[in-house]
This record gives sequence, structure tokens and C-alpha cells, in this order.
Amino acid sequence: MSRAHTCASAADILEELQALGSAGYKNILIKHGVKEPVYGVKVADLKKIQKRIKDGHRVALDLYATGVYDAMYLAGLLVDDTLMTKALLQRWLDQANCATLREYTVPWVAAHSGHGHALAAKWIESKNEGVASAGWATLSSVVALTEDSALDLAGLRVLLRRIPQCIHTQSDRVRYAMNRFVIAVGTYVKPLSDDALSAAAELGEVKVVMDGTACKVPDAAFQIEKARRNGSIGKKRKTVKC
Repeated sequence: MSRAHTCASAADILEELQALGSAGYKNILIKHGVKEPVYGVKVADLKKIQKRIKDGHRVALDLYATGVYDAMYLAGLLVDDTLMTKALLQRWLDQANCATLREYTVPWVAAHSGHGHALAAKWIESKNEGVASAGWATLSSVVALTEDSALDLAGLRVLLRRIPQCIHTQSDRVRYAMNRFVIAVGTYVKPLSDDALSAAAELGEVKVVMDGTACKVPDAAFQIEKARRNGSIGKKRKTVKC
């Protein structure tokens, strides 16, 4: 491995990303709500760069600041989560301009940072769709990573009771993220699996406008029952990043 690869600058990586982008994949990303500027680099190619970069925290911050979608996604893979402060995570969320960054990249980093629960508790109360959906997505990542003994089970149970009462009056992205949260709790938090399944039954069909894509809203009850059949209830993940 060359030193140039190890210490690549954000400008070098940005140039590489531009060369790796494809018009076809860019169009797919845009159809799924990604905003310009975007090059259309596949995640598999981003991960190849990730494996090559060592001590990538500083370059990750620089990449995220470019505003280029592919660079921002890569930044979430490269960043040292333990060095992310609440203020920096809030800044990342403020700069995120599409659902993928708000509901995956930022929540993934927040959940691994140790600040995820505190930030999510604030974010889910926001009237801003992007902020609220990020909050629910962050909670989904937190419960997937954190041992049940370290979770606020009573607080999570309150949220499970709250969701069926309000989900159908929420905006599309918040509905989608709430539904994912119910699935995450039912799948990853063994003591609350029954509570999540009851909440899923109350939800019924969750309808979300998916902007003409083939994506579908997962059925929460079906997903939790599937995890039960597979014997995977309560099995935590080492990482939520993918």
C-alpha cells in the first residue's frame, strides 16, 4: 500500500470519485431523491477506497464539507465516530440534503459515536421532516448496536406506544422511519419484541409515497415474525454501516 493512498487528500479522492461515477447509477440515485452534486459512484467502489484509507477522520470531515453526495457518503464510512461531537453531528445533519444522508449516513455515525440516543431524543421532536426522520433512524441504529442492559427500555416502550397513535398523520419520510424503528426494536431488543409486534399490529398498512421508485414500505409485523422464525431476535450488530 503506497503512502499516497494512505494520506490521500479530499481533493485527490474527489477527483477519483468523479472518474468512478457513472451516468446510469447517478440517474438511479437522483430518482431515489439524491441531490446534485452527485457523481454516481457505487457503494462497492466507495468501500474499496475506504479500505485503502488509514486514519481517515480528517479527510472524512473535508469530504463531507464538499457537499458532493458520493463524498459525503464515503465520509460516513471513513470518519472516526468516537471523535464526532454532538455539535459536529448536528452540523452534518444540517448539511445533509437528501433522505439517504439524513436517514442512513448521519444516523449510522451518530449511533456509533455514543451521542446517538441523546441527539435522537431531540431530533424526533422536530417539526422538520428531515430532522425527525433522522432521529427515528438514529434510534433504530442505536437499538441494533446497544446491549439491552444499556438501553432505556421504559423510554423505548413509551415510543412504541406513541407511534401507532400518530404515525399516519406524519409526513412520508417520518412515517417510513417510524416504521423502521418498530421493526428495529422488535428485531434487536428481545425484552421489547412483543411490545413491538403489538405496535406493528396497530400500525396496519403504512403508506409512503416513494416517488415512482420500486421501493416498498416493509411490513413491520412480517419482518419481526420473520426474525423470530430465523431465531435472530436480540442478536446485535457490530456495525450498522453498509
